[in-house]
Amino acid sequence: MSAPTTIDAGLLERGGVRLVVDGPRATITLDRPDVLNAQTPSMWAALRTIGEQLGPDVRVVVVRGSGRAFSAGLDRRMFTGAPVEGEPGLPDIIRRGPEGGAALIAEFQEGFRWLRDPARVTIAAVRGHAIGAGFQLALACDFRVAVDDVKFSMAETSLGLVPDLGGTLPLVRLIGYSRAAEICLTGRRVGADEALRIGLANSVVPADGLDEAVDDLVAQVLRPMPGAVRETLALLVSAADGASEAEQLRVEREAQLRRLAELTALAGVQN
Repeated sequence: MSAPTTIDAGLLERGGVRLVVDGPRATITLDRPDVLNAQTPSMWAALRTIGEQLGPDVRVVVVRGSGRAFSAGLDRRMFTGAPVEGEPGLPDIIRRGPEGGAALIAEFQEGFRWLRDPARVTIAAVRGHAIGAGFQLALACDFRVAVDDVKFSMAETSLGLVPDLGGTLPLVRLIGYSRAAEICLTGRRVGADEALRIGLANSVVPADGLDEAVDDLVAQVLRPMPGAVRETLALLVSAADGASEAEQLRVEREAQLRRLAELTALAGVQN
C-alpha cells in the first residue's frame, strides 16, 4: 500500500520524499539521489507531516535514502540568497529576527523530533554519506543499520554553524561527551568500523545485505506486544535523560502496572 490518502502527495513530491505503508511498517525514502538526498525545508515539512499523520497501526518506521547515499546534508543552495525556488534559505532565517528565526528552526526540528517518540520504533538504513543534517536524521532514529561504506560526519562547525536539528542529544547519549565533542568540532568522517565500535551503528552489513538486515530487525521488533515496546522505549529514554534511581524505579513500577492491567484485560476478553 502506498502513502495514506490523508498526506498530500504534492507535499511529499516537493520535499523529495516517498512514503510506503505496509501494515505495521512505514518506509520513508529520501528521494533526491541526483544531489545525494540533500535536505531542504520542504523535505523537513514532508517528514513532519508524515509524523503527524501516520496512523496508530504503524509500529515501525524505516528511514532510508535513494541511490548511493543516505543524505549529504543541507542543499548547498540554502546558503545563498537565491536558494531552491520557494524554499527559505539561511539568510531568510536572520531576516525574520530572533523570535521569527527561532520559530522557523523549531518547525524544521519537528521533521526529526517525532522519530524519537517512544510510540514507534524507528530504524535508519544508512549507506554512503550521512553528513550534517543527514547524520542528525540517522541519530533521530532508535537504530542505525549501516552499510560498510558509510561515512558519518557532523560538518556544521566547518561551515560556521552548529547542529540544530536535534542531533546533539542522541549523539552524546550514544557515545559520550568527549567523543561527541571531538566528532562535532573536527567534522571528520566516521567510517563503518569505528561507528560500530563506538556505538553509532547497531550493525554493519555489506551493501547487498542492507535490505535483509533491516527486514530482519523490523521482524524482531514487531514480535513483542506494542504496549510492551512503547513502555520499554519510554523507560530507556527516561534512564538516558538522567533520571535518579528513585525516579527510574517509580516509572518502572507505573509502566509495569499499566502492562499488567492491559494483559489482565486481554485475558478477560479471551476467557
